Amino acid sequence: MSHFLRVLCLAAALSGPAMAQQTDIRFGGLQQDTTLPVEVTSDSLSVDQASGAALFTGNVTAKQGDMRLTAGTIRVEYAANGAGIDKLIATEGVTLVSPTDAAEASEAVYTIASGAVVMTGNVLLTQGAAAISGDRLTVNLTDGTGTMTGQVRTIFTPGGAP
Repeated sequence: MSHFLRVLCLAAALSGPAMAQQTDIRFGGLQQDTTLPVEVTSDSLSVDQASGAALFTGNVTAKQGDMRLTAGTIRVEYAANGAGIDKLIATEGVTLVSPTDAAEASEAVYTIASGAVVMTGNVLLTQGAAAISGDRLTVNLTDGTGTMTGQVRTIFTPGGAP
């Protein structure tokens, strides 16, 4: 575990309720080039031309570079001008995985242009041996930073090399 994450976990654990409501997090493994293509696979697909959306259901996986988003359902909303994907809205057992980090939640909204992923509902983030949970996780894939808010709880193992 990185020295920064150890210090962050210790500060969150020792600071009491006021600071424990928001925790800033570094996501080196979730930093992503948001201009890469997004590949989506699923058991089925339905398209609504009127709303400009596609609904992927059953064992859905969306991949972009080294990042993988899985869920029971992912709704793809296309940009109003028809120039690509605007956002992905994932529900039903959502997992976001990179080579070094993993997060689970009830729902995730990935806005492609901004590179923002907002995960809500019983969020659990694991980074190596550390785990952080809360109500809402906001990740900026462009710079690899994030914030966990709402009833933040951190579990870590003290000791070892920094």
